[in-house]
Amino acid sequence: MSFCSAMASLLKAPSFISPPHQKLNYVSSSPVTTNTQSKFYHASVRNGRWHVPSMTIKAQMTVEGDVLDQDSVSINEESDYGLVSLHHVGILCESLERSLDFYENVLGLKINEARPHDKLPYRGAWLWVGSEMIHLMELPNPDPLTGRPQHGGRDRHTCISIRDVSKLKVILDKAGIPYTLSRSGRPAIFTRDPDANALEFTQIDD
Repeated sequence: MSFCSAMASLLKAPSFISPPHQKLNYVSSSPVTTNTQSKFYHASVRNGRWHVPSMTIKAQMTVEGDVLDQDSVSINEESDYGLVSLHHVGILCESLERSLDFYENVLGLKINEARPHDKLPYRGAWLWVGSEMIHLMELPNPDPLTGRPQHGGRDRHTCISIRDVSKLKVILDKAGIPYTLSRSGRPAIFTRDPDANALEFTQIDD
């Protein structure tokens, strides 16, 4: 056999493929899927010819996947604005002196003297609650003082973490201040300040 004849024999289509003049239904299959990137794809037969999916499809899929990953990372970075903690809670009061008497003398909070009191167009005070603060503001309160839920947990409220709920109960009892306990049975107590602002004190353990 001559060299040309041998090459022609090698390049001849497999015997199971129909001649071009016979009509065949299109048969195809999906790329082989593995845990790693595969270089092998199933072939398809169309109109009597072998068709192998172009490798550019794989490259395109890879590029699109990389773009999606980059977009996802970019979105996460854009939405991360550096959340740290709650800085303070603003509480409205009718009389600053009356509120300070409650927060300082009953609850034992201390004023943050470093915060200015003369740069705002209303009277107020900053009180330490751990490393955060309550900002008392002597301003008209749009909330009604009557008709509020008896249980502060069913009203808008500020929650403060404490070590011992039982000791706070004794303090409130001595001051004649009403309160309710958590309806779920956890160690927590709800009360209100002189302006009916609801406060929750929940016990935590390290």
